[in-house]
Amino acid sequence: MPVLQNLENKIKLCLTISTLVIIASVVVSLGSIVIARGMVADANKKIYVLDGNVPVLVRQTEQDVNLSIEAKSDIELFHHLFFTLSPDDKYIQYTIKKALYLVDESGAAQYNALKEKGFYNNVIGTSTVCSIFCDSIKFDEKSMKFIYYGRQRIERRTSILYRSLITAGKLKRIPRSPNNPHGLLIINWRTLKNQDIEEQAKTDF
Repeated sequence: MPVLQNLENKIKLCLTISTLVIIASVVVSLGSIVIARGMVADANKKIYVLDGNVPVLVRQTEQDVNLSIEAKSDIELFHHLFFTLSPDDKYIQYTIKKALYLVDESGAAQYNALKEKGFYNNVIGTSTVCSIFCDSIKFDEKSMKFIYYGRQRIERRTSILYRSLITAGKLKRIPRSPNNPHGLLIINWRTLKNQDIEEQAKTDF
């Protein structure tokens, strides 16, 4: 009898251990699934936007991405494309085309006005290199209005001219696309100020 009772106890112990192992396996499996789904969902809430030329990780929230960071990145990208010029007709066409995907007809109007004045032909003919530096951007999330403050550097054969540039406009949400990854369109864009700061003569020509 003691032997039989001992055997029954061992069988019960084995069954208990087996049951606990099965339960633990189920719990671990379910936990892994939940964690994996959470990680995938969390990964889908991350995007990269450009701060200048530096990719910045931005986390999405229930109210979409961090609007202020994306908006400023979009505004800076547009100005970089629109005002960075080299004496190369194909390069100018390429950057302007990309810039015009980010702005409404107000941007095209400014481009056409500059083109009619012969501005781009002058850049090519005089081997001028234009670049722009963003000083700051004021953006109001409620009204979606912005003011861009920047400085232009215009390098010619004999001189380097620095100009102050201030523009304003408003952002409009649109579907994201390869040509407009931020899903923001600049509307009613206009120049508030564009005047010379200083001009330096070059001595190495």
